[in-house]
Amino acid sequence: MGEEAVAFDIGGTPAIAQIYGQGRDILYLSAGLWFADESAFIQRLARNGRVIVPIAPGFGAAPADRRWNHVDDLAYLYLDLIDRMKLSELVLVGASFGGWVAAEMAIKSCAAFSSITLIDPLGVKIGDRFTRDIADLFGLPDAELRARAYVDPSVFEADVKKISDDELARRMRAREGLARYGWTPFMHDPKLLSRLRRITVPTQFIWGAHDQIASPDYGRAYASHVPGAVFTQIADAAHVPQVERPQATLDAILSFADAHR
Repeated sequence: MGEEAVAFDIGGTPAIAQIYGQGRDILYLSAGLWFADESAFIQRLARNGRVIVPIAPGFGAAPADRRWNHVDDLAYLYLDLIDRMKLSELVLVGASFGGWVAAEMAIKSCAAFSSITLIDPLGVKIGDRFTRDIADLFGLPDAELRARAYVDPSVFEADVKKISDDELARRMRAREGLARYGWTPFMHDPKLLSRLRRITVPTQFIWGAHDQIASPDYGRAYASHVPGAVFTQIADAAHVPQVERPQATLDAILSFADAHR
């Protein structure tokens, strides 16, 4: 299966995308979490189309830009990337932080999308100011974070002595990048919830039944603000069903995308 790294410059901002496979175009926005390795899932997805995976500035090898500190910046960058690549009839898929970015893109323009699937997305505030909707990703001890993010916490290898330097650097960059865009207000855009009504293409929310980073109740409330959205729950999975239950997650994405080609 082919893999290609493509570098872009959009308005003076360098952008990097990894492209896998061939066929219908799928834009996949990664979870952006240092404790989630989605590479195997992306390879599965690439057996069913050409998967375009942009790397946000400040994550991975993509250079950071001090001017960029809001998810809006990424949403407009990726919309520009779509225009630059002349993409249409896209299947848009975003997970966790990437799901937040996907939602921000969709409220601005749905012109390029045939369907949208959001996997346990962050990005909105559901409860009142005294209610924590999203777990403290930066303050929780690693053991508790693993227990909240996975049904089986052993999926995430915690022993840094067994992690390669490249993988450790990826994790640290992901943690830094997530803080850059989501530190304050914590992991949400106060204006996003009221703007979800602007999403005009078929949209599916996939949620791990045991998610303790952002609960299924949070997910259902999120989905209720998107006109006609479908809510699909994945059993035996928590915040990253694409890692814990990749086939069930893949089947849900593809069946929804096929129904709305």
